[in-house]
Amino acid sequence: MTNLILGIETSCDETAAAVISGGHTILSNVVWSQVAIHHPYGGVVPELASRKHMEKIVPVVEEALAVAGADSNGIDGVAVTCGPGLVGALLVGLSFAKAFAYARGLPLTGVNHLHGHIAAVYLQPDPPPFPFVALLASGGHTNIYYVAGPMDFEHMGQTRDDAAGEAFDKVAKILGLGYPGGAVIDQLSQQGDPERIRFPRAFLDKAGFDFSFSGIKTAVVRYVQSEKEGTGNIPDIAAGFQEAVVDVLVQKGISAAKARSCQHLALVGGVASNRRLRERIREAAQEAGIAVHIPIPELCTDNAAMIAAIGYHQLSRGEESFIDLDVYSKTMHSGRLGVVKL
Repeated sequence: MTNLILGIETSCDETAAAVISGGHTILSNVVWSQVAIHHPYGGVVPELASRKHMEKIVPVVEEALAVAGADSNGIDGVAVTCGPGLVGALLVGLSFAKAFAYARGLPLTGVNHLHGHIAAVYLQPDPPPFPFVALLASGGHTNIYYVAGPMDFEHMGQTRDDAAGEAFDKVAKILGLGYPGGAVIDQLSQQGDPERIRFPRAFLDKAGFDFSFSGIKTAVVRYVQSEKEGTGNIPDIAAGFQEAVVDVLVQKGISAAKARSCQHLALVGGVASNRRLRERIREAAQEAGIAVHIPIPELCTDNAAMIAAIGYHQLSRGEESFIDLDVYSKTMHSGRLGVVKL
């Protein structure tokens, strides 16, 4: 039976490694962030990200093993992100994972990054019972899933254009706030009035669960261009924009839980770290009689503990990958999240 799992995550601009025990206990969770490196460019530079992953993957894994107090030969299996993400960055993590596993005769399993975000709630002291609905909001993805079991994810809806986190980054760039935009807008919005500037909410079909955030971004651009005060009231713009995004996320998440008669809702992904979103979804869920489960911020952003968590369940079911395992940049949903078309 696999017990100690080494997780490796390099899908974007974090080089991460973690060791978990039994699928739920974190022994180590090391993340080396490239934010300072990509900040001057206003976004992640794929080639630069890949090069930095190559520099850091070995010391990050060594640190994860040391913190966990685990000898490399004591690891029972390896889980690595295969996608979706930046192909070059993913290849660094996958290549290392293959070599590490092959050299030690360990089972290897490739993990869907989105599965990992959902599995972050499995690492919490009070994980939601199955079934539950998961609202995943991150820099590259905004999706809703019905989760019937540890590896049973039914796709319910997704963004048709920009992801929520992507919209935060683009609006931050428009306002000259730098990269990444989520944290700075969250902080700045506390100084603004979320009701002073009302940006549009794109609910699309209110009965459905797809999202659209490009219109909110465009509305911010037009406001900045048309108003004489322009960027003079940035805190109000930030607060109004954030409130619009949060309104849509909360409405869709609560509606999805009600539609599937779920009493538990998980909020996961990088945007789940947003102070206003966490506050609003808890309020709405309490009114609806729904329990909300949100990972600690360290497990919301990209990390390897979540990859090791879902990898534990995959390996426990005998889902091992072969040496020809490859990466993919996007996931095409077809009924169940586990169906991946390359």
